[in-house]
Amino acid sequence: MSTDAIPESPAPPGDLAGIVDLERYPLTAPDGAGWRRAVQAVRTELADGGCSVLPGFVPAGPREALRTECAGLAGQAHYDEERVNVYNTAPDPRLPDDHPARRTTLRGNAFVPRDRIPAGALIQRLYTGPPFQRFLAACLGLPAVHPLADPLAGLCVNIVVPGKEHPWHFDTNEFAVSMITQEPEAGGVFEYCPDIRSPGAENFADVAAVLDGAGGDRVRRLRLHPGDLHLFHGRYAMHRVVTVRGTRARHSAIFAYSDRPGVVGTRERTRQLIGRLTPAHRSDDGAGRSDALLD
Repeated sequence: MSTDAIPESPAPPGDLAGIVDLERYPLTAPDGAGWRRAVQAVRTELADGGCSVLPGFVPAGPREALRTECAGLAGQAHYDEERVNVYNTAPDPRLPDDHPARRTTLRGNAFVPRDRIPAGALIQRLYTGPPFQRFLAACLGLPAVHPLADPLAGLCVNIVVPGKEHPWHFDTNEFAVSMITQEPEAGGVFEYCPDIRSPGAENFADVAAVLDGAGGDRVRRLRLHPGDLHLFHGRYAMHRVVTVRGTRARHSAIFAYSDRPGVVGTRERTRQLIGRLTPAHRSDDGAGRSDALLD
């Protein structure tokens, strides 16, 4: 393992040295020109295409430590194939057969939940780090970002083994922040449909068209690489990871924040993705939501 591996005791959450390329992305210097340039670049990409990638956010040395860390956690994932819809909601027989919520795909990915990730892990240090959160808030044009109150879904490692995929879905939180930690040999491409729905409109017809393979130019494709930070509006952009090929699994860290405190996943979504519930998952009302969209 690299000398940049997980420390035996947690480092201060604001200490990003040895994790982030602070010369290229000066997160600890929010008043500097470099910080402002990085923020503006992300804002421009998000405005233009609903997605932004910060290449080399984690440089080569700690990148290998990150890969080793997440690969070591893969055995803690909840592996349970299940047919799911794009909203991760329970089947509703009252809906017509051609409704997107009635159409299911076999979900083959697995999640390592936050309570299985050591406090001293590099991804925990990033997730809880005030400089990281401040930078993300600025990039997203928000006063602040708040870690999900969900004790399982706030921070996860997503595992997609060869032959499996993470099918089309929407996220609980308004925006998504992720990072590939291990790239597959082939496949595993990220596909997304920016702003296919909005806080006030589900746009079921457009969602159904993508599910039918008729999304056309609406579907965009992106090959992500280890150490690249990836931001997009995951609650409004339907997205998926296509089938992984070869012998190596695709691993990614999912950093889940919201623009308001108190957001918790629904019981059904949590059951599907994690396989268990906690006292925080008291109902299926989508605690903390700012809209009435299907989850």
